[in-house]
Amino acid sequence: MNSKPLIWIGMFAGSTIGGFVPSLWGDNFLSMWSVVLTAVGGLVGIWIGFKLSDL
Repeated sequence: MNSKPLIWIGMFAGSTIGGFVPSLWGDNFLSMWSVVLTAVGGLVGIWIGFKLSDL
């Protein structure tokens, strides 16, 4: 299976979820934590997409 679509989907979903998490405790979408968690979520999403492509 081609791994690129799964990695892109994982990056998009992870960065979206990571950027949304700070709004749960009242921060806005442009806070420092939002930017940091967007990057972390994107990296985690890439890793999950890569692992799913190996199945």
